[in-house]
Amino acid sequence: MAAPKHRRTALERVEKFLSEIYFTDCNLRGRLFADRCPPASLSCFQTPRRIPYDEAIRQEFRPAKVGDSFGPTWETCWFKVELSIPLAWAGREVHFVWESDGEGMVWQDAQPVQGLTKEGEKTSYILTSSLKETEPHSLTLYVELACNGLFGAGKGSMIAPPDPDRRFTLSKAELVVFNRDVYELLVDLEILLDMARLLGEENQRSFQALYTANQMVNVCDVMDPSTFPAARDLAAAIFSQRNGESQHTIHAVGHCHIDSAWLWPYEETIRKCARSWVTVVRLMECNPELTFACSQAQQFEWVRSWYPGLYAQIQDFVAKGQFIPVGGTWVEMDGNLPSGESMVRQFLQGQRFFQEQFGRICSEFWLPDTFGYSAQLPQLMRGCGIRRFLTQKLSWNLVNTFPHHTFFWEGIDGSRVLTHFPPGDSYGMHGQVEEMLKTVKNNKDKGRVNHSALLFGFGDGGGGPTQKMLDRIKRMSDTDGLPRVQISTPDRLFSVLEKESSQLCTWVGELFLELHNGTYTTQAQIKKGNRECERILHDVEVLSTLAVVRGGAFKYPASQLQRLWRLLLLNQFHDVLPGSCIQLVVEDALQHYTEIRRVGTQLQEEAVQSLCRELLQPKAGSAKSTLGLNTLPWERTEVISRAGPAGTEALALVTVPSMGYAIVREPLLPAQPVSVRKQEDGSITMENGVVTVCLDMMGHLTSLRLVGSERESVPDGCYANQFALFDDVPLYWDAWDVMDYHLETRKPVTTLLKPLEITLAGGLRGSASFSLQIGKSSTLTQEIILDATCPCLRFLTQVEWKEAHKFLKVEFPVQVRSTNATYEIQFGHLQRPTHWNTSWDWARFEVWAHKWLDLSEHGFGVALLNDCKYGASAHGNVLSLSLLRAPKSPDATADITHHQFTYAVMPHLGSFQDAGVIQRAYNLNFPLHAVPASSAQSLAWSAFSVSSPAVVLETVKQAEGRPEAVVVRLYEAHGSTVDAWLQTSLPVKEVMLCDLLERPAAQGCLPLEQQGVRLSFTPFRLLSVLLVLRQ
Repeated sequence: MAAPKHRRTALERVEKFLSEIYFTDCNLRGRLFADRCPPASLSCFQTPRRIPYDEAIRQEFRPAKVGDSFGPTWETCWFKVELSIPLAWAGREVHFVWESDGEGMVWQDAQPVQGLTKEGEKTSYILTSSLKETEPHSLTLYVELACNGLFGAGKGSMIAPPDPDRRFTLSKAELVVFNRDVYELLVDLEILLDMARLLGEENQRSFQALYTANQMVNVCDVMDPSTFPAARDLAAAIFSQRNGESQHTIHAVGHCHIDSAWLWPYEETIRKCARSWVTVVRLMECNPELTFACSQAQQFEWVRSWYPGLYAQIQDFVAKGQFIPVGGTWVEMDGNLPSGESMVRQFLQGQRFFQEQFGRICSEFWLPDTFGYSAQLPQLMRGCGIRRFLTQKLSWNLVNTFPHHTFFWEGIDGSRVLTHFPPGDSYGMHGQVEEMLKTVKNNKDKGRVNHSALLFGFGDGGGGPTQKMLDRIKRMSDTDGLPRVQISTPDRLFSVLEKESSQLCTWVGELFLELHNGTYTTQAQIKKGNRECERILHDVEVLSTLAVVRGGAFKYPASQLQRLWRLLLLNQFHDVLPGSCIQLVVEDALQHYTEIRRVGTQLQEEAVQSLCRELLQPKAGSAKSTLGLNTLPWERTEVISRAGPAGTEALALVTVPSMGYAIVREPLLPAQPVSVRKQEDGSITMENGVVTVCLDMMGHLTSLRLVGSERESVPDGCYANQFALFDDVPLYWDAWDVMDYHLETRKPVTTLLKPLEITLAGGLRGSASFSLQIGKSSTLTQEIILDATCPCLRFLTQVEWKEAHKFLKVEFPVQVRSTNATYEIQFGHLQRPTHWNTSWDWARFEVWAHKWLDLSEHGFGVALLNDCKYGASAHGNVLSLSLLRAPKSPDATADITHHQFTYAVMPHLGSFQDAGVIQRAYNLNFPLHAVPASSAQSLAWSAFSVSSPAVVLETVKQAEGRPEAVVVRLYEAHGSTVDAWLQTSLPVKEVMLCDLLERPAAQGCLPLEQQGVRLSFTPFRLLSVLLVLRQ
């Protein structure tokens, strides 16, 4: 019989032959399972806790049946399933089938053996591939069922807050005979049908696939398995027709992106890892070619602690090269908000873990799902032994299509890494024909490279690859009309790309995601906890290192610091620090910060006690004095608050040397005290000999001038420190997105509750306070503070925030003209335009910064500093700081609480570099420590200083695993080429450069001279130096 004339009927005929819905009584799909049989017995018990297997099986189980529902959300049900396989099934493949809308784990012989999730297309556990008469026909399994789905339990939509009362139904629990020959035929026909549909009518290969599939239906009698081989031979003939030599090669790698917390809490992620990875291990046992790339040292550590048997199996497959650790970081962290040092520690903790556990570090940085990538990342990767980077998130850009899939990415210091975005624009492919064709068609670097990656497996909530995905990929290994597809590894892919890289383009600067800009502001308490805990760990490390060096019995708290760092790094995961997680996760994260603050404060006190023991002990007749400690690398003269008589607080102006301390008995007197005056119109002026400030009754800044300069910072008729409220209703991703159109809804805050009043009359400190009503039901109180000798005006702000879908910002219009503003990033800064000329410019209407942003023209500028904010913008001459959002998904309570934060404004002559903006922003974030002391004489001690203001000594810590050595990390902060001397009073015997993993550099020894150690910097270069101490 000739091939069919009508393409549509032939296509639909094959579709119906495979359908799960139509004609299942007589089509091929209906023959997938033969006989079925229910469990001999099914019983369960329920618990609100996530408990270990040993504890679970000792509980009292009650009878259960298919159709029962369990809950509410986040509970756990343990099922005892007793099975008896019919004797008549000898020689057949037998599966245990389990379907439920919760996530399941099968346990057999006290070990986890298979994850079961309907959403992840895993609903059966293979008991035997061919039942032998000698095998036991009766067995007991346990199924641990989590009352949550792969994506949590959102009420009504995926990202809605979890429904606390959801019930989860057991819809299937049975033994079945699985017809493997039917399954193989189904996969053959599915691939041919997709080729017929997707290659298009202009492609003759499409018709070859269609006619072959149609002929297979003709040949196949579903009631007679002896007809199947002939049908399979027809498919094999098509699949074995090879490609030409120029065909694109796709490197398929198994993958399972597991968010360390998102729409479910951290504790559930531990089980998601086990469910997903045990499934991968099962697949590897049957498919020795399968490779699986797996990131996040924290998740390996969880499985190591909670599932040691599974972890041992994973270690075996890592040794075989199938289970491949990638990424090199503790978690897949946010790419914008963690500090430079935090990012270093992500790699340091991650790479050290992979080295200790698996004998090697990772060679690829792996961050497929993070909301943008800092321009300092290439240098950090290179410093941690990584020259390759994989992500795909920029495919989510709302405005501009990123122009490359394979390219070199160059950071602000000039470091370059080979970067690949899988052109299928996903990290969770299913191995389908459509994805292979998209990968080739979509590739933006055709003609430059002929290889690309395809990551396959269910992701975000776990799941991972399935047998069917693998079987599809095997059939497409080299089939004419489709790209070549090979199961590969990240290393194989990048090795080929490196060989082909001579034609690749280079992208310079940040990889900015044109979406999710709300994540710089959402969940302000998490942002504040992150910044505070970064400071605490910095200070503990500096003070502990100095305490060790000053002798005595003090031991560096290495293991406690590691624990605290790992908690902080965990919270930097890309759905926690950005604030895009459910309330349960926010509570966990805030608890982690509380723990870091508690233990960190204690460690800090112990270090200070040891470092300054003689100075703190009360001696008879000795006068009361104050010990000032400075953990920053420059001398500071500041107003501090110290304990006065009878528990009062007294202010004192003190000078403390760099990275050291000073005993202060007689405080300094400022050259000019702060004066505060109220004018007749209710406005208030403050002056301190450095700046002159004028404030109106609403707390607006109407004038800001440097003394001795006629230059006004605030334009005529404008108000700085102007609060503005915006409507904030994104298109879908509520906690994630703020849309460009929010700018059209600006409403200045104008409701005064308490007009500006003087609260401190001057001397060492002047201040004035006022209160505003914000929106319907929120209030803001602010104290505006000017200290003696200080060029910054500080705004200590308290907000009682109760809004819904509103965005609060504070604006500073300034009398400065520049087409670019400068923003601090990790270990440096970059410029972004203040205009919206192109779509690339206006897509950055809301950006992120760390401790400061600055708008300068030649000779003059104004900087905005902050102690815990990240969202910002500079458009025209208006600097704006994003303060609070109020999204309702996935956490309906996001940000509805009391907030306290400080920002500051600093006018300056000359460049921001020469004016010391960078140092002032550090000072705001790292206050001096004041401790009551009892020393009679004044004395000062400094551990480290740096000769150049362009170089910041960021970190002082004990070397990992080397108590006799100290690591110091410095960076060039001005964007200049400079030599600097590092001076130290520590007993150093040897100095060498090292990388960020603290491995000494080849020819890295540096001479120790009279002035210290000479270090050479190029713009934004980061240097780590290992100081070996004399014992």
